[in-house]
Amino acid sequence: MKAVSTRCLRHLAPIHLHENIHRITLMDNPRVLLAIALSFLVMLIWQAWMEDYGPQPEPGEQATVTESPVASDSGEDLPVALDDQPPEGGDEDAAVQLPAGQRVEVVTDMFRAVIDTRGGDLREVDLLHYPQSPEEGSEALRLLEESASQLFIAQSGLRAVKGPEPTHHANFEVDQNRFELVDDADVLEVPLRWSNDSGVEVTKIYRFRRGSYVVEVEHQIRNQGDKVWSARPYHQLQRTPLQQQSRFLYTYTGGVLYSPEEKYQKISFDDMQDEDLSRDVKNGWAAMIQHYFLGAWIPPAEQTARYYSRALQGERYVIGMIGPSIKVAAGSDQSTQARLYVGPKLQHVMEDVATGLELTVDYGVLTILAQPIYWLLEKIHALVGNWGWSIIFLTMLIKLAFFKLSETSYKSMANMRKLAPRLKSLKERYGDDKQKLNQAMMDMYKKEKINPLGGCLPVLVQIPVFIALYWVLLESVEMRQAPFMLWIQNLSAPDPYYILPLIMGATMFIQQKLNPAPMDPMQAKVMMILPVVFTVFFAFFPSGLVLYWVVNNTLSIAQQYVITKRVEAAS
Repeated sequence: MKAVSTRCLRHLAPIHLHENIHRITLMDNPRVLLAIALSFLVMLIWQAWMEDYGPQPEPGEQATVTESPVASDSGEDLPVALDDQPPEGGDEDAAVQLPAGQRVEVVTDMFRAVIDTRGGDLREVDLLHYPQSPEEGSEALRLLEESASQLFIAQSGLRAVKGPEPTHHANFEVDQNRFELVDDADVLEVPLRWSNDSGVEVTKIYRFRRGSYVVEVEHQIRNQGDKVWSARPYHQLQRTPLQQQSRFLYTYTGGVLYSPEEKYQKISFDDMQDEDLSRDVKNGWAAMIQHYFLGAWIPPAEQTARYYSRALQGERYVIGMIGPSIKVAAGSDQSTQARLYVGPKLQHVMEDVATGLELTVDYGVLTILAQPIYWLLEKIHALVGNWGWSIIFLTMLIKLAFFKLSETSYKSMANMRKLAPRLKSLKERYGDDKQKLNQAMMDMYKKEKINPLGGCLPVLVQIPVFIALYWVLLESVEMRQAPFMLWIQNLSAPDPYYILPLIMGATMFIQQKLNPAPMDPMQAKVMMILPVVFTVFFAFFPSGLVLYWVVNNTLSIAQQYVITKRVEAAS
């Protein structure tokens, strides 16, 4: 099987720069390193976008898989339950219509959900505290759904050794078609019943709790027959890729497997297409995640389960787990359960649900920096109560932490700016003789006691911190639809009037003027066009990210202006 994607691999990308930039020596202008760093940030986003939205190779012919044997701990051969493929002769690319039974509506303080008696699937979940848009009267966000264009559902059941079994293909019965959590209750149970001719009765109970995004799913088994009944519980998530995603900001949509040994692993749709996952994990969980939200099945603690994935026809993908075999003796009862987290990526909530679940807020290789930044952002928000102002104050604190490094950088740039006329004279004197030009420049730097790289190295040290802040602002669900002030009423959406991107471009242009002018004409053109390129690029970025960039640039301009004036006055 192709190596399962880890959270680190997504954030690594090769850098491809124009061949002319390779010919520019760092002695000519130390801002080249800064341009490379900025280009690196752009390339991270662009290459991730191309990987998911660019041209994709045609998938090879896929074998039909309806059942996959998994050896049980008792030696019996019990298959993993998976959804059937479309009938022969059907269109493999067409949306698959799931079998339907009676619809059961469930309403709590957190959810509006729909359970189907065909299989007892959880077919719809609306998150009542998360509207689809910030406009007043907007409908709740539908996380789980079964529309023709978008599928994301939770399934579970029991696989028996032989005979009829209560899988997600079975027909269940229910006493009523609507359940609601009343004001004086903390728990709402929705029971569905199934039985066979051998005297086995199974009650599948969905248990919703007030104020919780965790749904408990329990199978209560009563064996009134005269033989032992054996089965294995399974739980899986089935979905299709998201139909609508931002074309300018990459966020991962796909499967995730957590294990204590390898921690957080992404199992992309491509991984599922290439080969099936089959792995035993103790104290793990499996999830399907998307930007801001997820669904995750969590088995009982200390349980070892076989985790699997499948790629089905109709662009459907499954990730799930099947537990150890249970034996219900004649005349006895037994039960098995698992938990389903279906909701937003709230880190403090998820870390209390299951170990490692908070890692679905994916900061990549810079997690070690991003987590403290997120913690600080939360603390600031607790004081000011506005995420926009929190971003501003956080950027100021980070800028303050790097004040001395930035001061060193700006002093070096100011000294280089003083030498610009003399460097230009050297270039005119030596023409195309690069060797003599570089030697003359080195002699001048040595005489003036200037380190030509002094302006870049402090900047490069700060780049990982600012990239980590970028991922914090992109991944945190708290930023979703968060208002700031004036015309910015959604920090997770682009500026509707493009004012912030234009201000950001203007600040970049001002910074260009404060820096020493490049001697190389090609480099001068590249540096001058960067503000325009970034302005266009940032016009499609969430306002919260652009706000951070504007504040950072503005503080940099103020600091650089003061330091430059001091250096010029001292000369």
